[in-house]
Amino acid sequence: MSIKTILVSQPQPEVGKNPYDALAEKYGLKVDFRPFIHVEGVEISEFRAQRVDLAAHTAVILTSKTAVDHYFRIAEECRFEVPTSMKYFCISEAVAYYLQKYVTYRKRKIFFGKQTIEDLIDSIKKHKKEKFLLPCSDILRESIPNTLDKSGVDYTRVMLYRTVASDLSDLEDVYYDILVFFSPSGIESLLKNFPDFKQKDTKIAAFGPTTAKAIVDNNLRLDIHAPQPQAPSMTMAIENFVKEALKKK
Repeated sequence: MSIKTILVSQPQPEVGKNPYDALAEKYGLKVDFRPFIHVEGVEISEFRAQRVDLAAHTAVILTSKTAVDHYFRIAEECRFEVPTSMKYFCISEAVAYYLQKYVTYRKRKIFFGKQTIEDLIDSIKKHKKEKFLLPCSDILRESIPNTLDKSGVDYTRVMLYRTVASDLSDLEDVYYDILVFFSPSGIESLLKNFPDFKQKDTKIAAFGPTTAKAIVDNNLRLDIHAPQPQAPSMTMAIENFVKEALKKK
């Protein structure tokens, strides 16, 4: 078994922030990146069908940069001028800073967590009198609404964008030794684009338990799984697998 090519189902990382570079150089691998999914904003008619009044909310919970973009997109399309008094509760500091694209950061009431809703919930609970809006996609980690519900937060969930399968038809005759997935949506995209996909000798890597479950549920073989105690990152898990493959040569 020889591992030479890897396809990562994500966008190409920024220059200097690609953890796969060292792996590729060390083992002579060819690593390509290709998003298997992408985000599309809902039409204004679909938003209006949800009967959500933006003006009735005094705070927004933002779980990603994508949520930021689509909240302000819909606001603009509805001709709703977001008031300067609006409070923003962001899942991370990176999302909070991204708000600068739309608002004057230092003049707004912005709160942020470390990376999860659990980190953010204390700040939200301190402002329980607010009426919160939760812009999200058709796919939302259940831990987010569950945490808000348990905390008795007054919030409205509104779908402003959805995750859809990308067109991968140009990959039909391209073979990779390892396919790397980070979400169940990536697996869905693979099978939607290639309904007759046969795994054969292709190794499949998954990050996270829900991705791993999606692979098994679709009768595919899970060869590489992260995070694990000995491999907290995807690149470490792949490297461990490649090392073992080299020993067997």
